[in-house]
Formats: sequence, structure tokens, C-alpha cells
Amino acid sequence: MALISWEPTRDLQSIQQEMNRLFGTFFDTDTMTAANGAQRRWIPPMDLVEEGEHFTLRVDLPGVAQDAVNVELADNVLTVSGERHSEHEQSKGANHRIERSWGRFSRSLTLPEGIDPEAIAASYDKGVLEVRIPKPEVRKPRKVAISVAEAPPVIDAEPGKEGAA
Repeated sequence: MALISWEPTRDLQSIQQEMNRLFGTFFDTDTMTAANGAQRRWIPPMDLVEEGEHFTLRVDLPGVAQDAVNVELADNVLTVSGERHSEHEQSKGANHRIERSWGRFSRSLTLPEGIDPEAIAASYDKGVLEVRIPKPEVRKPRKVAISVAEAPPVIDAEPGKEGAA
């Protein structure tokens, strides 16, 4: 029998994530049940990793067509949004078990200052959106030259006066 170490923080995080999901669904005014046929929201998972000279954002969007995804940058906030449509039909009286999320989604993250918006590139392959964001150039400290003030002119004492040699 293998011993498995107990990590209470992992269990608490799992419970917290599930509670956030449940309460978020319950209190979110944009989220409606499938029974009334209204739009629903879902939150696709995403990873942001730092890789050398750029950041890479990957968003799992299974079942979402490429033309249903928008990537926008405004005021250093990158937003990925779109919609995944339901693949099942609504029928009265039928018992269904629907666990896959569908509906509108929007995820935003704030980018560091100095990102060149023209250098951001996105690709979409097999339901995964990948956005490459080049890191901003690190501003190097600028050395400020210090100039020497001119010395005041030396006044020679007149001969025959006190202090004269």
C-alpha cells in the first residue's frame, strides 16, 4: 500500500475553486440556466508563461471556431473573448446530463508597460489559442554627465598693499 502525503492547502484550494464556481454561477446575472434557453457564460482555462524574450498566453477553447474568438488590446489590457455554442438540442421532459460549459466568455489580463501592440501575434490550432507577447525593452539607466562649474577668476593683490608679497 502506497502512502500519499496529505496537503491540506491543495484540498482547501480545490474546495475554494469549486465554491467560487458555484457561487459565481449562482450570482452572475449574465449566467442563465439551459432550461430557459438563455445565454450562458463559461470561463476557459488559460496559462501565461514567460519564455525568453516573450510571454506566451495559451487559452483552451475546444469546440470554438476561430472566427468566434476576439483578441483585443486596449490600455495595456489584453482581452480574449468569444462564444462557444451548445451542441445539444433542448427538449421538454427529456433527462439530460450536460456538464460541458457553453456560452459567452471573456478573459482579460493587464500587460506590463511598454509592450509594442504591433508585435503581438496570435495563432489558433486544435482548439488552443496561443498569443505571443514580446517583453518590453528594459530601459537602461542613463548616466547623466556632471559639468564642472567655472572657477572664479583669481585676483592678484597689488604691490605695496597689505598682504602683497
